[in-house]
Amino acid sequence: MPEQAGNQTPDTPDVSETELRDLKVDQLRQEAKDAGVANSSTLRKDELVREVAKVRGGAGEGAETEEDAGPDGGRLRTGDQTSRSLKYSQNVTSPDDEPERPGRSLATTHHQVIRQWAEQRGASPATVAGTEHGDHLGVLRFDFGSAGDDLRQVSWDEWFATFDERRLNFIYQEETSDGTQSNFFRLESPDREDA
Repeated sequence: MPEQAGNQTPDTPDVSETELRDLKVDQLRQEAKDAGVANSSTLRKDELVREVAKVRGGAGEGAETEEDAGPDGGRLRTGDQTSRSLKYSQNVTSPDDEPERPGRSLATTHHQVIRQWAEQRGASPATVAGTEHGDHLGVLRFDFGSAGDDLRQVSWDEWFATFDERRLNFIYQEETSDGTQSNFFRLESPDREDA
């Protein structure tokens, strides 16, 4: 991609992208990391320039942090056992992403997207009681408040730590094809069939 003259990032009039492009990638990456830019270690130079310009221009205040996005920034985790359903799902990498159509199968690793989805449905993070492995959580679920479920509620930090450690993807629906809110979700590992 050829470099363009001038400021290519809106809302950052006091930031010189030309000066940022003169910095080394390692310098940009460190500044982005220090500012909490998600996945700064995987960004290319032009992406780093845009992100650092946003941070320097004040767009970083109140902006999404790596903790909000998770270590993969919402991008899907793939591997030998990646399912067909994951391959055909729309990847959601931000809370601002909208489904292409009602009933669309969606997938993400973005912490804030997952948490908002659950909270909109009155669900809490949980694990299936009796499936724990020592101090490690067992099967991850959401507690929708149904009587009879053998679930133990856990903190969001515990739930997301396990979610990321196991390299899971969150496959879900916002609504069914007729527009009704959907509670469908599935957690899937691209590394093994029995997530």
